[in-house]
Amino acid sequence: MGMSTKIVVVLREDLEPALAANAGVVLGLALGGRLENSLAADGKDAGGGVHAGLNPHPVPTLVASGEQLRQLKAGADERELTVVGFNEVARRSRDYVEYLDALAATEPQDVEYVGVAVLGPRRDVNRLTGKLALMR
Repeated sequence: MGMSTKIVVVLREDLEPALAANAGVVLGLALGGRLENSLAADGKDAGGGVHAGLNPHPVPTLVASGEQLRQLKAGADERELTVVGFNEVARRSRDYVEYLDALAATEPQDVEYVGVAVLGPRRDVNRLTGKLALMR
């Protein structure tokens, strides 16, 4: 039986590989920090080496336009799903205090998303992301 919840990471389609990797890591860390008991048990290989437990959810990485990311974030917020948005204000800031100050001066319509991570009931997440392409 499949999981009743789903996690999806959606990155802006025009990101260079290094920026896409960075955005995926930032989103994964931020989403993971909001989840309780999100890691499976540690595992051992045949030689007894311990491997840290991973998140048991498959996490597809999809791509979308900037406008689609904005709509995805709004749709996830409306459905009260767990959502993390990584935006250009954050990406360009040198530290978190600078980010918070710059974000406070940014109008909502001017927030440009680099990526969005969403967790929620599988049905709801699929409705929001089902037509988006896998990152290649």
